[in-house]
Amino acid sequence: LIGRQKSAVRDAVVGAFHGRESNIPAGFVVDMFCTAMVDVADELGIPSYVFFTCGAATLGLCFHVQGLKDYLNEDISKFDVPGEFFAVPGYRNPFPTNVMPGMLYDKERREDFVESVRIFRRLKGILVNSFLELEEDAIKFMSEDTRTPPIYAVGPVLQDSGDETRQGFREIMDWLDEQPDSSVVFLCFGTRGAFDEDQVKEIAAGIQRSGHRFLWSLRKPPPNGHRGFPSEYENFEEILPAEFLNGNGKVIGWAPQAAVLAHRAVGGFVSHCGWNSTLESVWFGVPVAVWPLGAEQQANAFQLVKEFETAVEIKMDYRVGSGEKIPAEKIEAAIRELMDLNNPIRLKAKELKEKSRTTLLPNQSSSNF
Repeated sequence: LIGRQKSAVRDAVVGAFHGRESNIPAGFVVDMFCTAMVDVADELGIPSYVFFTCGAATLGLCFHVQGLKDYLNEDISKFDVPGEFFAVPGYRNPFPTNVMPGMLYDKERREDFVESVRIFRRLKGILVNSFLELEEDAIKFMSEDTRTPPIYAVGPVLQDSGDETRQGFREIMDWLDEQPDSSVVFLCFGTRGAFDEDQVKEIAAGIQRSGHRFLWSLRKPPPNGHRGFPSEYENFEEILPAEFLNGNGKVIGWAPQAAVLAHRAVGGFVSHCGWNSTLESVWFGVPVAVWPLGAEQQANAFQLVKEFETAVEIKMDYRVGSGEKIPAEKIEAAIRELMDLNNPIRLKAKELKEKSRTTLLPNQSSSNF
């Protein structure tokens, strides 16, 4: 689909710059899934860059797998074997096959993605939404590889969490204002995150048994057999008992995630571990209970628990659609561990928060290339 738009993009670029004093753009910056547009840049003689919106370690893993296949002629189907561990540059800990990103885990999608990684090697540079102090090993590994283009860690690039967002969700923010510091566990599973009724009830039971205040962004999944984004429940009583809804928490629909994580009352984050959510947890210094769903989220969860040491595990290798149900007991235990104010993950989260703020200052790593 994207490849079929190349001629239209080329004509649009040529038209936009026609008649200008300088009629050649300085460069093309394309999304990581739009590498077909690199051909347009090449045709026009324009240097091309990609903005890689996942983490540096994930990018390094992609280069590693592609390098094994293309340069060492290794059979990368070995990564299909569950329960195995491999040394992967950029990770301090052995990397488990169970958390391999979806684009490499899925045999049907793997070859297409490996081809995209080959295109990455042709680029003038790669912009990564990360920062050196967070993923130093991965960034150094790629920077020292002569077959990899320059890596520019420009993050953290985050969604605004300011007053305008707060005003748009006054009821939620007012409720948080009434809660003690670090007392609320926030559950939010991203744009596509939704669970069936049985799993929702297990989550509710786990929250209730934990005894902690909570803010839960609960979305309605698409009908069975349909793909698409979750929708909003008209009434949460259609899926949750009144006793739970009238308890010591609040169930909401779509959530202003960054604004919530910025609030002093939030002490823990149950997350699907998308990279934006991962960076937001780092920026705001909020420890995480990991519950990935798909894409590269399992690898992000592994980083949070094993590499960054800012998270506890609910199910690091969970994949949506697997049919697996996480029991209430496991959810309860993870929330209790997450919200323990003496848990060392809180100190690690605070350290990374401070580093994430420093890196964007003048002459620091994310602003000095």
